[in-house]
Amino acid sequence: MSEIIAGIRVPDSAIARAATQLVRDTEDDLLYNHSRRVFLWGALTGDRRGLKYDPELLYLGAMFHDMGLTEKYSSPDLRFEVDGANAARKFMKSYGVPERDIEDVWTAIALHTTPGIPEHMRPTIALVTAGVEMDVLGIAYHDFTHEQRDHVRVHHPREPNFKENIIDHFANGIIKKPLTTFGNVKADVLSLKDMNYVRQNFCSIILGSAWPN
Repeated sequence: MSEIIAGIRVPDSAIARAATQLVRDTEDDLLYNHSRRVFLWGALTGDRRGLKYDPELLYLGAMFHDMGLTEKYSSPDLRFEVDGANAARKFMKSYGVPERDIEDVWTAIALHTTPGIPEHMRPTIALVTAGVEMDVLGIAYHDFTHEQRDHVRVHHPREPNFKENIIDHFANGIIKKPLTTFGNVKADVLSLKDMNYVRQNFCSIILGSAWPN
């Protein structure tokens, strides 16, 4: 029987159960609980906004969104978001999921650290980012009731030092490939955590290009 948390039914299909087990076996408690909360915040946001979303696709997007931070799924040169999206795509293909649904989940994961775009896209894409933004940044925190926030945290607790630890997880996942932070919010992570990091500058790249003018 599937769980109901804060009024949200957690998907319990074969693919959802397999995804849960894979993430549970791959990620530590912090990332696992964070990913489950991302699904719940995203689903609650969808319900509040009256969006028609597929809970299973939202769940897959939420569960895989940080897989690229793990050693097993991290590539040497791709953005961690793309690594996670690629892992989700491979997993979903093995279950015969339609390509359109795979692309929605892939895009949701790939864009979840690119603010200002996902919110204008299809529900799976918009709601994965909404869930991430609530859990990490506290965006729309007061749009959720005390009961909703408490019920979610009872089932999937935030560590007392979650804020610092999630930043450390981000840093550990990207510190070996700093060029992948260009143009996204993870540049702020390395600016804080890596004293040798030099942030790339968009205008400097333009002015220093091979074009004569």
